[in-house]
Amino acid sequence: MTGKMIRKALFIDGAWAAPAGAGVIAVTDPATEEVIGEVPEGTDADIAAAVTAAAAALPAWAARSPEERAAFCTAIAAQLTERADELAELITRELGMPLASSRAIQVGGPIRTFTSMASVIREIAFEEELGTSVIIQEPIGVVGAITPWNYPLHQIAAKVAPAITAGCTVILKPSEVTPLNAFVLADILEAVGLPPGVVNVVSGYGPSAGEALAAHPLVDMVSFTGSTRAGRRVSELAAATVKATALELGGKSPNVLLDDLDAEQLAQAVTRGVTSCYANSGQTCSALTRMVVPRSRLAEVERLAVEAARSFTTGSPFDPATRLGPLVSDVQRERVRGFIAAGQAEGARLLTGGAQPPAGRGYFVEPTVFSGVEPSMTIAQEEIFGPVLAIMPYDDEADAVRIANDTKYGLAAGVWSADPQRARGVARQIRSGQVRINNGAANPLAPFGGFRQSGHGREYGKFGLEEFLSPQSLQL
Repeated sequence: MTGKMIRKALFIDGAWAAPAGAGVIAVTDPATEEVIGEVPEGTDADIAAAVTAAAAALPAWAARSPEERAAFCTAIAAQLTERADELAELITRELGMPLASSRAIQVGGPIRTFTSMASVIREIAFEEELGTSVIIQEPIGVVGAITPWNYPLHQIAAKVAPAITAGCTVILKPSEVTPLNAFVLADILEAVGLPPGVVNVVSGYGPSAGEALAAHPLVDMVSFTGSTRAGRRVSELAAATVKATALELGGKSPNVLLDDLDAEQLAQAVTRGVTSCYANSGQTCSALTRMVVPRSRLAEVERLAVEAARSFTTGSPFDPATRLGPLVSDVQRERVRGFIAAGQAEGARLLTGGAQPPAGRGYFVEPTVFSGVEPSMTIAQEEIFGPVLAIMPYDDEADAVRIANDTKYGLAAGVWSADPQRARGVARQIRSGQVRINNGAANPLAPFGGFRQSGHGREYGKFGLEEFLSPQSLQL
């Protein structure tokens, strides 16, 4: 991709429509600080038009078989695959993730999600007999999908693919920070012949377009991914019309290293833990940002963590040597720098990195490691969303579990042990939606979502599809 991507229309009712207002949203490359594109600033009038289109399209779309609906997802996946290199470059320019990672995660993930729908529907009993009743799984209706900037197309796919496969129609409000990839997806929806109104794309800001979508009376469900603060606002707006909500929110995930690891295992655990913390420059809700370690091995962990952190070289995300791209915006960089300063002010020991950004252009923050972090400290409690690791020592296993659970969140966690059964026992005591045991492989069909203020509802596989279904019982 070269030059700017300028999109002047919104995708509503299967066609490109002029927006109601004249506002535009500029998209900035966080590595160069240059404007790389523009999209319309959608308003409540645009949201209303999209909702009307989705509501009108719902009966005919819901009447199609799950197999027909999933076939469109397969066709979308094929188009995404054809345009994978283009999309990876575009998302790297919007977000700053290194190109190879964008290709594997930011594009590879959506392809897998859309592709999976053809097999996932075989796990759902859309109609079954129960005594003298027939239970039918009906689509929940018109869905407002509000997606984040950190995994933009990935989170769009996590909502759009299961929603339309379930028979719902969708109004997608992508993040105003990284919206360009959503317009490429809209091109693909048009190319595969998705019926008008089934998926509509309206770019805009959260406090205007996003709130109008969450509050609209014809919207039956809102699926939202973003901050816990914004999730609370979505819930407030949805409650006025008793909408269903699925909320995937923040995290402050612990990574518990048990005391039975030998030197080689400990080195692997620390290195992999740092990698998890710094994924997407730390802009990952499920990042393992709190490393909970035996106090007796604290010095060893600190040395290993500093070595691992310093291997995360910053630079252009198009340079194969770069392991840590920029943060998505100057606002985000300043937020992260503020948390680093708070960590120092509250007495955590800064081992490497710090608030001072590297010289030159781009919204970069140095890979940072703190140790001696107490559970009461700001950097132990608040989601930083940057490359900042907090090392927290514990005295025994019970203390480790206590520290792991000492958070308002509950999205993800990690446990490392020389004894997998012991690790599973500890994992069961941690209140989080997912726990990686000894760096267990990610499963794209496993449910993803959180406890407590990390939200409710699940994404991916049959669990994600079931979020968009509502049972109807026919009493015979």
